[in-house]
Amino acid sequence: MNLPKFPTTNRQKEIYLKGFAGIRSEVPVDWEMLEEKARKQMIPEAFAYIAGGAGLESTIASNRSAFEKYKIVPRMLRNVSERDTSIELFGHKIPAPLLFSPVGVLEMVHPDADLTVGRAAAKERLPFIFSNQASKPMEEVAAAMGDSPRWFQLYWSKSNELVASLVTRAEQCGCSAIVVTLDATLLGWRTRDLDLAYLPFLEGKGIAQYTSDPVFQRLMDEPDNGSAAPRTVTLESLAGLIKMVKAYPGNGFIKKLRSGRPVKAVRKFTDIYSNPALTWKDLAFLRQHTKLPILLKGILHPEDASLAVSHGVNGIIVSNHGGRQVDGSISTLEALPEIVKVVRTQVPVLLDGGIRGGADMFKALALGATAVCIGRPYVYGLTIGGEEGVREVAQNLVADFDLTMGLSGCKNIAEIKSETLIRSY
Repeated sequence: MNLPKFPTTNRQKEIYLKGFAGIRSEVPVDWEMLEEKARKQMIPEAFAYIAGGAGLESTIASNRSAFEKYKIVPRMLRNVSERDTSIELFGHKIPAPLLFSPVGVLEMVHPDADLTVGRAAAKERLPFIFSNQASKPMEEVAAAMGDSPRWFQLYWSKSNELVASLVTRAEQCGCSAIVVTLDATLLGWRTRDLDLAYLPFLEGKGIAQYTSDPVFQRLMDEPDNGSAAPRTVTLESLAGLIKMVKAYPGNGFIKKLRSGRPVKAVRKFTDIYSNPALTWKDLAFLRQHTKLPILLKGILHPEDASLAVSHGVNGIIVSNHGGRQVDGSISTLEALPEIVKVVRTQVPVLLDGGIRGGADMFKALALGATAVCIGRPYVYGLTIGGEEGVREVAQNLVADFDLTMGLSGCKNIAEIKSETLIRSY
């Protein structure tokens, strides 16, 4: 398999030469400009859902400020003329230690949603973690990606039969790992969404993995638990019903409306999508139903990392859900060193949360991460420039990382060690 190369000097040259010719990318390199431009192109509800966090959003701020507590100490005269940013991860050699995190409801920012991200990830040969709350079924995205690496994120439903079905589908469409999200068994207190009183799932958005699943289709015909709140009929609720019917798969608006299945799908989803009763012993069920590597996403405490390894998981993703679940939570970078110490190279440890530049990637790897994941940055690229926008965000991050690595005196990933950093107090 031929991997794409990320020649940093060529990326810079491309940007500067195009600029000389008066051609500037629509996708800003600067993080704040990228976010602001994307905000202007999104509806307020979409930006709140993507950019927002829990409570006062202090966890989002901590995810960023934690990186400033570490400083890189560059070393000189080490012949970094040729550099290698590639790593191996679960049977795939990838050109850089970077993955696309699962982000739900991408239809809010682009009509082709996950399909577009999948195509971009495939062209960069970087793994894409399919969201359980995707806008397109995993089979469609997998078909668009060819043999490029992809994983599947699992939200553990109240129905174990549905869990088994989703995992089986992930195996069949070529996913090479299952990522169990642990930190969203309850929906966090997301202030921006609450102020807008908006939840996209109530419009039937972000539930394509469910409506495309045969087990879920059968579950829709079962009576609900009677917990559905009565709805007030208003012009807004009628507009929401129209969106719900349009979002449901199939042709013929009237036919779908009369079937009642769009409404049944939303009710069933909201009833069973997450299971707060999960315990460590439930992992045995998942292992019985898949041979794929299992990673746990949302680990922040070293004792949980130790429990994960003792329960036979194959990897850990240090994550606080982008600051969207617990306000005032420990940041991902703060949690990383102790988790790495406990795991002791037994399984890969990835970091998700707060990555905004190449120096962030470098610091995470120096503290023991195998790779990092990004979410909001590529969503903003998707919003502004579609497939090319996603690719440019990835290319810019990797080019920045490659330059940081070389300018710090490291010519490959193995040379990025804790000694390359100092803690700044």
